[in-house]
Amino acid sequence: MNYITDSDLTYEIILSKGKGFRTKELERYLYLVGVNFMHKKRNNYKAEGDYYDCLQSGLLFLLLNWHKFNEQKYYKSLPYITEIFKRGMAFEFNRLQGKKQNFDVMFVSIDEMKERYYDYGYNN
Repeated sequence: MNYITDSDLTYEIILSKGKGFRTKELERYLYLVGVNFMHKKRNNYKAEGDYYDCLQSGLLFLLLNWHKFNEQKYYKSLPYITEIFKRGMAFEFNRLQGKKQNFDVMFVSIDEMKERYYDYGYNN
């Protein structure tokens, strides 16, 4: 199955928030959102490496920010998740193009990223 319904995505987000960590199904849905969106934009990139860098950045933003969806305020999660992915992708695209960012970028080591990940309680 390569498509996602909004109700399934919303259900998995609520379920994952209740469990305190991402379910495998939610991770699969987030991956599909990114891949399906990037498939449409593939011709916008001159180098294939840039395409994969933007895909990776968008997926990282998704994996770090999926839990911020407020199901009591919004009833559709797919536009919210897509917007997170687009912002992550645009962030990396601008970085690759050498455009000035409006905010500071903090690069952290893998070990520090793991510590932050476990501190938030989103570990499996």
